[in-house]
Amino acid sequence: MRFQAIYPFLLVLFSFSVRSQADCLLGVGITESDSLVDIFQMNDFQKKQLVNLAAELQYRNEILNVRLENIYNRHPQNTVEELNELALKYRGVMDSMELMQSMIDKRVLSLLNAKQYQLYLDLCHEASRSPFVITPKVYTDSISEKQN
Repeated sequence: MRFQAIYPFLLVLFSFSVRSQADCLLGVGITESDSLVDIFQMNDFQKKQLVNLAAELQYRNEILNVRLENIYNRHPQNTVEELNELALKYRGVMDSMELMQSMIDKRVLSLLNAKQYQLYLDLCHEASRSPFVITPKVYTDSISEKQN
């Protein structure tokens, strides 16, 4: 069961452009939220925030997709120069999408506790990806009381 939940996450890690030590993305909005919940054994607060952040990413990407469509439909494409200019504008919007994905992933990572973040680090290492550095959150429901 655990491997089945981790498989989509690893697939997202490997599916992004191959660069040396590429960022280790969670793929919020790409990877099923339920998979991320299962992999990281998220609590109710984390689940709710994950859903909200995935919706935020979807909304922001819809705006950027409309922008791409407008660039494509309204930009002249008759000469090589015009096509190069179109490509630069397109790349700018695609870069914004990548930045948005990284920002949302970092916000989700900031919700993880120390054990969850360590799992993320381990998965990134296994996938030869560079993890985002965050400070794990401390949740009162994940602190066990010391027994005498």
